[in-house]
Amino acid sequence: MAATTHTVTNQAPPLVGHDVYGTDRALREGVERHLSAAAPELLGAVREELHELGRAAGSAQAQRWGALANENPPELRTHDRYGNRIDEVEFHPAWHRLLGHAVGAGLTDAWGRPAGHLRRAAGFFVWSQAEAGHGCPVSMTHAAVPALRADPELAAEWEPLLTSHVYEQGLRPPGRKAGVLFGMGMTEKQGGSDVRANTTAAKPLDAAGEYLLTGHKWFCSAPMSDGFLVLAQASPSGRDGLTCFLVPRVLPDGTRNVFAVQRLKDKLGNRSNASAEVEFDGTWARRVGEEGRGVRTIIGMVAATRLDCVLGSAAQMRQALTQAVHHAEHRSAFGARLIEQPLMRNVLADLALESEAATTLALRLAAAYDADTEQERAFLRIAVPAAKYWVTKRCTPMVAEALECLGGNGYVEESGLPRLLRESPLNSIWEGSGNVQALDVLRALQREPMALNAFLREVGLARGADHRLDSAVKGLLTELADLEGIEARARRVVERMALVLQGSLLVRWAPPEVADAFCASRLGGDWGAAFGTLPHSLHLGALVERARIAG
Repeated sequence: MAATTHTVTNQAPPLVGHDVYGTDRALREGVERHLSAAAPELLGAVREELHELGRAAGSAQAQRWGALANENPPELRTHDRYGNRIDEVEFHPAWHRLLGHAVGAGLTDAWGRPAGHLRRAAGFFVWSQAEAGHGCPVSMTHAAVPALRADPELAAEWEPLLTSHVYEQGLRPPGRKAGVLFGMGMTEKQGGSDVRANTTAAKPLDAAGEYLLTGHKWFCSAPMSDGFLVLAQASPSGRDGLTCFLVPRVLPDGTRNVFAVQRLKDKLGNRSNASAEVEFDGTWARRVGEEGRGVRTIIGMVAATRLDCVLGSAAQMRQALTQAVHHAEHRSAFGARLIEQPLMRNVLADLALESEAATTLALRLAAAYDADTEQERAFLRIAVPAAKYWVTKRCTPMVAEALECLGGNGYVEESGLPRLLRESPLNSIWEGSGNVQALDVLRALQREPMALNAFLREVGLARGADHRLDSAVKGLLTELADLEGIEARARRVVERMALVLQGSLLVRWAPPEVADAFCASRLGGDWGAAFGTLPHSLHLGALVERARIAG
């Protein structure tokens, strides 16, 4: 066969060797905006750390680690060669390199340093674009801190290890490690999201705060972590006794705690990460918080991981957009580059709009965590579940559309987009599916008047700037005033709340062409049921240019 038939033309070069942070205008501007308001003295140092992380995330090495971690999923070893139960999960070395880089970059360290949540959120957004699966233990380790603070003694023991910038793999007593990772075990076969249906029982020991657990967990994330926060029934009747417990994998004397990993889940995506079914049978645990107040104790962890769901989905959306724009910039068809053709430009502009709205909202939530005022805590009570509902829901259709921009090339595993597509539904399911989030918003509306006031105050900061936004806010208020059938309408209500919030943030902070396009399409009704149906009169070229991989 003649070699000339294999000359490669009209293909996009590999998207490698770029600064994931520095080339993302919406992310970069958002970080600088919030940091300038909260801690301007940190601007230089944070810029440097995020650019460094961005270059690492865009490197060929990190991309290779991500591919290897997914091509070589974790394997369960229940017994050693002699028949002893060991319950270990083995990961490819690439997984450990990804985790080591994440921990070393401070992605489990937010609660104790200035502007910690904003800089950590931006770092999580950047580094998870190298590979999403390892973000699970990173997220839970970060999120365990507020739950453990319900017990000052436990917090003093574990928090320095959870927020450490040192990653040490392997099971050893926590006191012999420079840093630890945490997982979570809440759901059971019979209950799922209804954790009050849990049947795992906790029997108190003579020592204060110590218990033995017996039961099962249907989903236990990151089973090779050093410790886990779990829910179990501490009441003999099994009613109203749901309590939070800390379960270490290795006890202080060096012996293994009873933690029987029955099997690993065979998942659609997220294949680099292990999710397990585990059995407790006389498993030693420490109580965290008050007996019978398990949900209240662990809710801080849940809220923090929900924010990471928003960040993770926004990162996937940005990653998909980046691939689509890069391909269209280098691929020609019908006599012109794809990026110059009006219909493709409309698709790319629409994807860019969705990505920027998600990024802007995620950073606003992270900044609210840093502010930690009564007003901001009330705002987060509604804004986090609303954002978690909407942003994670938008991720899968956006990734699918971006894949289509590459045509058959996008459908091939080597492009990376099939892996991204398989990953995309996860954040909508994890930490409560769409219905759970929508009902959580309704509970906040009904029980916490300050939350709605804080939400409306935030949205009201953009009042009068765009008539379509003002009209959408008015329509939302009318809908909130009608309580008939509110539970059946919950998804519609929460969708509107999320869109109004995104619109208000973009009107205040984004370039005029971005805010105009969002309000026209998402709030003004001039939008179809698929991406690529923006009004043709909008400044679509400016939206695409803003999304390009450029400094």
